[in-house]
Amino acid sequence: MIDSVNNSSATILVADDDQSIRTVLHQALSDQGYHVRTAGTAAQLWDWVRSGDGDMVITDVVMPDEDGLDLVPRILKIRPTMRVVVMSARNTLSTAIRANQKGAFEYLPKPFDLKEVIEVVERALNVSAESVASPITDPVEEGLPLVGRSPAMQDVYRILGRLVGTDLTTLISGESGTGKELVARALHRYSKRSLRPFVALNMAAIPRELIESELFGHEKGAFTGATQRNAGRFEQAAGGTLFLDEIGDMPLEAQTRLLRVLQEGEYTTVGGRHPIKADVRIIAATHRDLRHLVRQAAFREDLFYRINVVPLRLPPLRERHADIPALVAHFSAQLADENLLAKHIDAQGMAFLKSYHWPGNVRELENLVRRLAALYSQETIGRAILEKELIETEGSPDSTPESLREAAEHHISRYFDAHGDALPSTGLYKRILNEVEFPLISLCLEAARGNQLQAAKILGINRNTLRKKIRELDIPLTRGGR
Repeated sequence: MIDSVNNSSATILVADDDQSIRTVLHQALSDQGYHVRTAGTAAQLWDWVRSGDGDMVITDVVMPDEDGLDLVPRILKIRPTMRVVVMSARNTLSTAIRANQKGAFEYLPKPFDLKEVIEVVERALNVSAESVASPITDPVEEGLPLVGRSPAMQDVYRILGRLVGTDLTTLISGESGTGKELVARALHRYSKRSLRPFVALNMAAIPRELIESELFGHEKGAFTGATQRNAGRFEQAAGGTLFLDEIGDMPLEAQTRLLRVLQEGEYTTVGGRHPIKADVRIIAATHRDLRHLVRQAAFREDLFYRINVVPLRLPPLRERHADIPALVAHFSAQLADENLLAKHIDAQGMAFLKSYHWPGNVRELENLVRRLAALYSQETIGRAILEKELIETEGSPDSTPESLREAAEHHISRYFDAHGDALPSTGLYKRILNEVEFPLISLCLEAARGNQLQAAKILGINRNTLRKKIRELDIPLTRGGR
């Protein structure tokens, strides 16, 4: 039975201490035909809910009198079927997980897209009552390993927030160095299996003839050299999580056995006769296009659909340039454990890092931060050193395209090669354009010594357009810029 609300008569309660946000949401939702009431405090919102007013709630997390997340379970206790959407400018994984655990219907990071808000409201008002989440009391610790507040990472956080309370098989895809195992460990750490083992196996690092033994274990005498019984990774991970990294490199014969385990929920050791119950959550990862491998008959189609229950794509670092300063700070803070002194990267250096294409992704950035601390004595690192460390190590000057057009074609071709059939369905034009605009504007500002009027003249655009681009692309300004 659907416990939904007639949209034409639905009342939405909005709570946010920012008057401008209340005004924008009131206008946007009223234009859709909803009745809207807005409040600047959690206390006012609570009074309305307690009196039976409203059909759903949209509330900020940081309120002047109470944490909006703490209000969610109180609301659901007296109004179990009420849908509560939380908003927050604290766009971290912990916020997404806490929102899910508290029983929020949805988490919206700020700044939000009004179209998305309207879509969430429509879903909330038409979902069955049984689908509304129940609050979970387990606390979420801060200091999570995932860093970044870019829109690309917000999508990752929201999916993770929904997944931690489930046992669903998850397939993490992404280029090498994007942090796939880090995400898998975060999923395990905040799941109901967190007190049991997290066991990882890299398929690309195991000889083909040993993969079945590594996965399922073997009995004494099962093959030459098997002098004793060995437990496989399924047995080692019992009750916990089994992370199968680079599953695209798994041999077909091992894929067949893995599929049988996923279908039947049990396995036998190599040389064994008695089935063993497989009590593990499977998280798989790959940097390869599994759909392409399926078409090439290099990966079983039935296994692909078994492990692709929840697909989670990790964005490459070039799609989340805004996160680079936070990542540099994060990696720098870890240097003390290695007796290394963190370096300060100046504004021009940081602008260069944001414009760099990062073929090695986050791992390459982490290695750079460590290398700078180990090799350079100066406290501040500028663009010249970064170019030496990153560009000169990529290859000889002879391999550099001669013209701007050739350089752009080379870069876009690499992008298509890396993504294959996993290209985004929309927004590619804007994404590529942003990658070109960022270094172009940064270098013009540098050439004009921070003078925005002069930089605008070089670019052939007016100053207001330049200022808008600086804000949109989050371009750092040099000292004295005006």
